[in-house]
Amino acid sequence: MRTLWRLGYSARLLKTNKFGTAAANTSFPAVWMLLARYSGRIPGLFAVVKKNRFFTMPDTVEDKADLELYSPHPGVRGMTQLDREAFKRTVVVPVLKIKKEIVNTLLKSLKHVVLQRPGLKRVVEEPGDEDSRLLILDPRKLPEFSLGESEQEVLKQLNVHPEVSKYNLELTYENFKSEEILRAVLPEGQEVTSGFSRVGHIAHLNLRDHQLPYRHLIGQVIIDKNPGITCVVNKTNIIDSTYRNFQMEVLAGESNLVTKVKENNIVYELDFSKVYWNPRLSTEHSRIVELLKPGDVLFDVFAGIGPFAIPAAKKKCHVFANDLNPESYNWLLHNCKLNKVDKKIKAFNMDGRDFLLGPVREELSKELPLQKEEQKTSFHIVMNLPALATEFLDAFRHLLVREPCGTADLPMVHCYGFSKHENPAKDIQERAEASLGTSLDGRCSTYLVRNVAPNKEMLCISFQIPVDVLYKRPCADEGKEQTFYVARGFQATPCAVSSWSHLVSPVGHTSHVVRILCLVVECGGCQQEPAHVQQLQGFTHTRRQRSAPLIPA
Repeated sequence: MRTLWRLGYSARLLKTNKFGTAAANTSFPAVWMLLARYSGRIPGLFAVVKKNRFFTMPDTVEDKADLELYSPHPGVRGMTQLDREAFKRTVVVPVLKIKKEIVNTLLKSLKHVVLQRPGLKRVVEEPGDEDSRLLILDPRKLPEFSLGESEQEVLKQLNVHPEVSKYNLELTYENFKSEEILRAVLPEGQEVTSGFSRVGHIAHLNLRDHQLPYRHLIGQVIIDKNPGITCVVNKTNIIDSTYRNFQMEVLAGESNLVTKVKENNIVYELDFSKVYWNPRLSTEHSRIVELLKPGDVLFDVFAGIGPFAIPAAKKKCHVFANDLNPESYNWLLHNCKLNKVDKKIKAFNMDGRDFLLGPVREELSKELPLQKEEQKTSFHIVMNLPALATEFLDAFRHLLVREPCGTADLPMVHCYGFSKHENPAKDIQERAEASLGTSLDGRCSTYLVRNVAPNKEMLCISFQIPVDVLYKRPCADEGKEQTFYVARGFQATPCAVSSWSHLVSPVGHTSHVVRILCLVVECGGCQQEPAHVQQLQGFTHTRRQRSAPLIPA
C-alpha cells in the first residue's frame, strides 16, 4: 500500500472495527507486525507512524524517474495565476514503427510497456509513410530503449521488426496529472494536496497555510482535471458547533453551492454553504441503518438533512428527526418529499436537549409500557454531533422516572465523539459514563468511524440506556436543592457530599466560575453512595446547550 498512514489506519480498523472495553488486550494482527517492520517498533492501540510527510512513503527509484521524466517545465515554480502554456515540455521517448493494420493487436499485447498519460495519444502518424504508425512506449519500462525477450517474441509472431527508435514527444498541460502540476508549482519540498471531498459538483478543500497563496491556481487545476467539478471551495474556519456549518471561500468556478448528491442509492439536495454534509460518512450511515428492522423506531437528535432518517424511513421504520439549524430542517423536509417519505418522518426544528426531553420522552413513555417481550420492536437514538454529543447524554438520567418500567428492551443509543486521547475508546466511554452517571463496563461497544486528522479519531459508542439511569427516581431533597440553585441563576449538578463544588456562574456568563460550599444532603431511601466532587466544565453558551437541566449526581 502506497501511503503509510493509510496502512496504519487499516491496522486500527482491523483491530478496533468492533470492540468492547477489553479490546486493547487482543493479539496483534499480521498487519501490525508489518507496521512494526517498517517503523522499528510495535505501535500502540491507535499509533500512527510519524514522518515529516506523514501521508506518503519515501519516493522509490521509479517514483523519482517518473518525476524527472514527467515534471512540467521548471519555469512554472512559484506560479500563482494559472498559465497553461507554460507547462509545455519536450521529452525523448522510445517508439516502435508498425503497420497500421496491427495497431489494435499490438496495443493489447504490449499494453504493459505502452506509454499511459492523461490526454496523450499512444499511436501517432509516421511522417511520409501513410501505411505505418508509431507506437509510443514508456521509457520507464524500457530504460535502455530496447525490448525484452517476451516483447520481442510477440513482435516476431506478427512479423514486426523489433527496432526501437527515439521520438521527441511534446507534453502539454493536458498531459500532466493534477499532483504533478501542483508539485511543480508549489515551493520545492512542501506538502502537496491534490485530494478533496466531493459534494455533487463541489470540491471541498482544507488547505494549509503554505498553500493559501496558490489557492486559486489549485482550485482551477482541480476543475480542469476532474470532470463534473464546476466549483472549488476552501474551508476558512472551524465547524460551528451550533449549526455545524463553516465559512468557505470559492476558489474557482461558479459560486453555486446548491447541489445534489447520491449516497447509498438515495438522492439528497442541499446548500453546502448552510448545512453540514460529509461524504466520508456514507459507510457509517449505512452501518447504522443496517441495524434497523422494519417497524423499529429511530430518533435522530441531530438529523441534518436526513442521511440516517430518510434511509430508515425507506426501510419502513418510524422516524423522528430533529435539527436545530433552520436551514437543515428545511432541507430535511425537502429531501423527505424528494424521496417520498414525508409521511413517514416526523421532523422537528428544536434544541437537541429539548427534543430528548420532549418528543423522545413522550414517545418512549407511551410506547415502552405497551411493548411485550415477544414483540421485536427496537428503539434507536442516534446522536451524531461529535463535538458535543456526549454532553447531551445526561438528558437520559431519570427521563422516564415517573413512568412504569416496561419489559421490552430499552432504547439503544449511538453517540458520536471525537478523541485525541492515546486510547480513544476508553476516552469516549469515560465521557459517556460521566454524563450518564453510571458505568458502561460490559454494556457498550465502541466503533472507530474514521481518522479525522493525525491523532484525532471519530468514534461511535453504542449502548442500551441502563434501567437505573432511565427510571431511577431522584429523592425529594434533591429536587428542593435544584430549585435553590436555579433561583440564584446557577446551572450545575449538586453534590451529595460535604465538600467544595465548582458551579458555573449565573446562566449566560461563561467566563466566571465560583466556589460555594455544598451542604450535606441526607436522602432517606436513596440508595446512592456518596458522589465524588467533580470539576464541571464551564457552561458553553450555545443554543444547543442553553436548556441544560439541573440533575442529581
